Amino acid sequence: MKHRVTNFAKQFGLFLLVIWTVVSLVTLLIELVPGDPATAILGEQATPEQVATFNKKHGLDKPAFFFSISGEKGFNWHGADNRYLDYWKGVLTGDLGRSFRTDRPILDMILERYPATIELAVVALLIAVAIAIPLGVLAGTNKNSLIDNFSSFIALLGISLPTFVIGPFLMYVFAVKLGWFSPTGSANPEDVVLPAVTLGAALSAILTRMIRSSVIEELGEDYVRTARAKGLSERKVIYKHVLKNGLIPVVTILGLQLGVLLAGAIITEKIFNWQGLGLLLLDDGIGRRDYRLVQGCVLVISVTYIIANSMTDLVYRWLDPRIRLG
Repeated sequence: MKHRVTNFAKQFGLFLLVIWTVVSLVTLLIELVPGDPATAILGEQATPEQVATFNKKHGLDKPAFFFSISGEKGFNWHGADNRYLDYWKGVLTGDLGRSFRTDRPILDMILERYPATIELAVVALLIAVAIAIPLGVLAGTNKNSLIDNFSSFIALLGISLPTFVIGPFLMYVFAVKLGWFSPTGSANPEDVVLPAVTLGAALSAILTRMIRSSVIEELGEDYVRTARAKGLSERKVIYKHVLKNGLIPVVTILGLQLGVLLAGAIITEKIFNWQGLGLLLLDDGIGRRDYRLVQGCVLVISVTYIIANSMTDLVYRWLDPRIRLG
C-alpha cells in the first residue's frame, strides 16, 4: 500500500512539473513575440489613453516575470508583482483570465469548444484502430504475400501524405463531387467523418505497421505452438492470444499519439472549419494575439495529454500482468 502511495505521489508530482514547464515555456515564447496586444486588438488608431486603460484592465502594465534583463539597465528585479505569478494564482483558483478581445472568461470559451475537439480525436482514434487491427493482422499472418505488400503500401501512403493534402482531397471527392458530406462545419453528426478520417490516416498507418510486426513476432513464440497443439482454431489463436499480447506496445503508442492527434487537430479543424479547441487556439488565440486564450488552450491540451497517458498505463497493466507484479 505504501509503495502504491509513493508511486502515485511521484506520478502526480511529475504531472504538475510537466504542466508547469509547458505553460511556462509557452508564456516565455509569447512574451518574446514582438508587438503589442493592445495595439493589435484596438488598432493603430488607438490613443495612448485607450492603450493604457486596456493594459491596466488586463494586467499588461505589470512586468512579465520576476525579473527582466535590458542592455541599458542590466538585471532588473520586479518582485512578486508580475503577470506570470498572477496567472498561476488564477489557475490555482480555476480562473484562466479573460479574453483580451471579447472580455469573456477563457474557461467558458474553452469549455464551449473542448467537447468538439475530444469528439474529433476519439472518432479519429477509433477509425485508426478499426483500420489498423484487421489490416495489421492480415499482413502479419500473411508475411511477404500480396496482402502484406498491399498493407505496406497503404501504410506508407498514410504516413507520407500530410493532413493538408488528405483533407482537401477527401473534401473534394466526398463533399464536392459525391455530395455525401458537408465540406465544412460541425453542425451535424456526420460532419465528423471527413475530419476524423483525415486526422486518423497517419495514425492508422503507424498502427498497421506496428501490429504487423507484433503479430509476426508473437507467432514465433512457444505459447502459439502449444495453443495449436491443443487443437485451438487458428482464428482463436490469432485473436485471443497473439493479438492480445501483440497489442501491448500498440497501447503505449496510442496513449502517446493522442497528444499528436490533439496537435494535428489544429490543422484539421482549420481545413474543415471544425469548431473545436484547435480552431479557437489558431484563429482567436494566435491569429488575434489573445495571449491569455493561447495559455488557456495549451494548459487544457497538456492536461488532456497527461490524463491520456495515465489511462494508457492502466490499460497497459491490464494487458500485461507482469507490470502489476513489478
